[in-house]
Amino acid sequence: MAKNNNNKMSRSEAGQKGGNKTAREHDQEFFEEIGQKGGKATSRNHDKEFFEEIGRKGGKRSNGGQGSNNS
Repeated sequence: MAKNNNNKMSRSEAGQKGGNKTAREHDQEFFEEIGQKGGKATSRNHDKEFFEEIGRKGGKRSNGGQGSNNS
């Protein structure tokens, strides 16, 4: 594990280490539950336009930026 000048791990390395530990200690049900909680919080905190925008961005990414697939 690479160290910075103070012989401490980087923020990225610390996050990866914590994520790996969390993955080892919890099962799929745990991650489904926290995902649902996050989705509910997001829907409370954002409006229709927010979801339309992220939907457009996701669509552009999934089809290589080719626009609509409605042929």
